[in-house]
Amino acid sequence: MKRTPCVCQTLRACRMLFRLRLLQGLQYRLAALSGASIGLFWAILEILVYTVFFTCGDPRVAQESGLSLPQAISYAWLTQMFVPLMPMAIDSDLREKIVSGDVGLELCRPLDLYAHWYARSAAARLGDTCLRGALVLLCALLAPVPYRLGAPASAAGLLLSLASLLCALLLCTAYAMLVTAVRVGLSWGDGPTYMLLLLGNVLSGSYLALQLWPAAWQDFLFLQPFAGYMDLPLRLYVGALPPAQAWRALGMQLLWSAAFVLLGRRVLAGRLRGIVIQGG
Repeated sequence: MKRTPCVCQTLRACRMLFRLRLLQGLQYRLAALSGASIGLFWAILEILVYTVFFTCGDPRVAQESGLSLPQAISYAWLTQMFVPLMPMAIDSDLREKIVSGDVGLELCRPLDLYAHWYARSAAARLGDTCLRGALVLLCALLAPVPYRLGAPASAAGLLLSLASLLCALLLCTAYAMLVTAVRVGLSWGDGPTYMLLLLGNVLSGSYLALQLWPAAWQDFLFLQPFAGYMDLPLRLYVGALPPAQAWRALGMQLLWSAAFVLLGRRVLAGRLRGIVIQGG
């Protein structure tokens, strides 16, 4: 008879797993330095592109976007600070367990498998973000004045932006878990999972601020789930989204997170029912 894990036991175990995985991630200082170097390069490149666009482009387009050049520069720095939150790939440890068949050992634990993997994935993202974000923040504050990270639009905007970033962590992890569940039992490679992850990253605003996309797309871009990755928290910081409307951003992030969690749990349960593990 299959033992149903106790909720309290699962929460306690997930809290310990989160803490251990977070401390493990904070040890990779060389990887963080490498990631910060890449982030610095992309931040400078994006700032140059934004400067050319706002300086030499059609001023009407810039005005219609509701984003100024200083806001765009801050947006670029903040994107590179928090980009590790976004799911770029399936967690390497989880992927190895899926490919090697060690997922069978995971099923033997008296824990909820989804909650176990969710905690690991969230801790890994938070650890990477703390290290890389601190280094990029230092560079952003030391940059020349026209290209320096600007102050938040308001104290309320800063607090709401931090709350939105916490919701972004939940959202990014929930979508990453959905993609991980899709990968379980998949025998023909990682192509579908990479396409799903790429879709989310493109629509997150990490490549181009969503406010600079065509005006006809703005309603869709604001409501689609991946705006909660990066765009919504950064709008609150730079002041492109007033604090009075923050409830819309936070509500959508939590709603999409819950939807992805429910869908991810359902997909994972279906995959595990039909999984075949071979070995000896």
